[in-house]
Amino acid sequence: MIEAMPILSASTGLHETLALLTSQLHPDANHKEDLVFLKDVFSEKSLAYLMKIHEKLKQYEKQSPTPVLHSASCLAEDLAEELQSGPMEGDERELLLLLSTPHLKAVLSAHDTVAQKNFDPVLPPLPDDLDDDLEEESVKIVRLVKNKEPLGATIRRDEATGAVIVARIMRGGAADRSGLVHVGDELREVNGNLIIHKRPDEISQILSQAQGSITLKIIPAIMEEDKLKESWVYLRALFDYTPFEDKATPCQEAGLPFKRGDVLQVVSHDDATWWQAKRVGDSNLRAALIPSTQFQERRLRYRMKMGTFPAPVSPKTPTYDRTEREDCDSEGFQSGQDIVSPKSKAARVSCAFSWDFYAAGLRRSFRLKKDRQGSPGEPSTPVATQTDFLIYEEVTRYQPSSNDKPRLIVLIGSLGARLNELKQKVIAENPRRYGVAVPHTTRPRKSHEREAVEYHFITKAAFDADIHNNKFIEYGEYKDNLYGTSLDSIRSVLDRNKVCLVDVQPEALKTLRTAEFKPYVIFVKPRLQDSQCRRAGSSSSLNYSITGEDLQEMRQSSEQIDERYGHWVDRILVKEDPVSALAELQAMLERVEAVPQWVPISWART
Repeated sequence: MIEAMPILSASTGLHETLALLTSQLHPDANHKEDLVFLKDVFSEKSLAYLMKIHEKLKQYEKQSPTPVLHSASCLAEDLAEELQSGPMEGDERELLLLLSTPHLKAVLSAHDTVAQKNFDPVLPPLPDDLDDDLEEESVKIVRLVKNKEPLGATIRRDEATGAVIVARIMRGGAADRSGLVHVGDELREVNGNLIIHKRPDEISQILSQAQGSITLKIIPAIMEEDKLKESWVYLRALFDYTPFEDKATPCQEAGLPFKRGDVLQVVSHDDATWWQAKRVGDSNLRAALIPSTQFQERRLRYRMKMGTFPAPVSPKTPTYDRTEREDCDSEGFQSGQDIVSPKSKAARVSCAFSWDFYAAGLRRSFRLKKDRQGSPGEPSTPVATQTDFLIYEEVTRYQPSSNDKPRLIVLIGSLGARLNELKQKVIAENPRRYGVAVPHTTRPRKSHEREAVEYHFITKAAFDADIHNNKFIEYGEYKDNLYGTSLDSIRSVLDRNKVCLVDVQPEALKTLRTAEFKPYVIFVKPRLQDSQCRRAGSSSSLNYSITGEDLQEMRQSSEQIDERYGHWVDRILVKEDPVSALAELQAMLERVEAVPQWVPISWART
């Protein structure tokens, strides 16, 4: 209940009255919940602040303030010239310095704009008459002021009535900011011109070309509220999109172009075909149209059926005959040591670009014992569930906490990328922070080798059992010995709170892309130019020619990896030289730990 209010004087402020009213609220048994709610509302600080602001504005209005002059900026410039024309002392110099500051100039310019009232747009008078056929209908005249930006609305033709209907309002556009145009409104006139017999594309062109004031005659839709609601869904684009090449888009000017890897904020997905989105990082607050997942998948399936959508192409796998492999050093495939012999063409390319080039080719020549299907921890993402089409992947920002294990760093590379050398240099610079997964092998241990340092030495039966249990991210056979890198060897590095660096074939990403490892994938590729068909040997004492065929093979390798696995790549490192590549990679690794990164949303939910 509310007790009798004391008598208030005319000078009592609104916020004081509100405070006094709150103190008089005493809930009784019958209206306890209502009065508690009312007291909470009246006690809100934000409401009290609004009351104080209201009082200050009323006081300011009573004073009827008027500008003393309308050109304060000109006066300040004249004064500055006067000060500079003669000798100045300390006070004059300080005043000149103040008059020259950008902030003061901006304040004086804003003062002049308000004083001259130049901020109001000049609008033509409203029409005096209405069409006879609109006398029975509720008609709304809307005036919008737009510059070079799109109006931010799309239209459609109602198939039953032939009326031109507002199909969608783009968030942040001129129409949305006005609050005067809504989805479902019927558009009758644009700047006094009837548009009932015009095609939607003609009307869109009229609206897009109009500048300044636009007058719309609208019959409002019968709806109580706008259905547009802000969404906080973030998607990483897995394909490139150019709206001006898309004939299906409702309005090409309203489309949002994006590249693979861009992060998009979907602000509205009410339309099942075209979502409204903003590109994260853009200064433009206006939303634009992107194809929905369902629509993009549907039309890609149609293109595939019609034969206009190419099927995925497997990367070309270099093959090496038995003679080339036998030319290798008898040490075999070592961890952290790449074996190469100058007797083969593959080796000659390696000497020019990388000691690990041949090892990369060697790993490509491995033959898997069986296909891995249904591996434990297989990522459940749009990529995994939509194996045919790469469209979007829902993501969120992730910042590792002090209790989290380091993220796995995965290096993939094209031929000639020298991944192993790059990885070993990073670890050598900071062995306490970075580590490498120790591989397994069935090869007999040599006298100088230590268990779990160079290799984990196990029997062939144990190796086959680990293959059967999906414990390897990749494995293969060389000279009748099996070699492989296991998931447990990665875990052992991460458990020691070290950042684990692995260089793998891109196919291994299917196994590694899990919430457990949260891999950060770096694609390393050498900068290839035709001028590189010369003698090179900066990283080796041996010099061998690199032919145009070698460069073409490297270029194709890079393009194929990018085509098939580029959607899983977080950063690309283009190597100019070993020194700059190492510095750039170290900067990337520091950024992963210090700056929040976009990751699949399923990784952050575990």
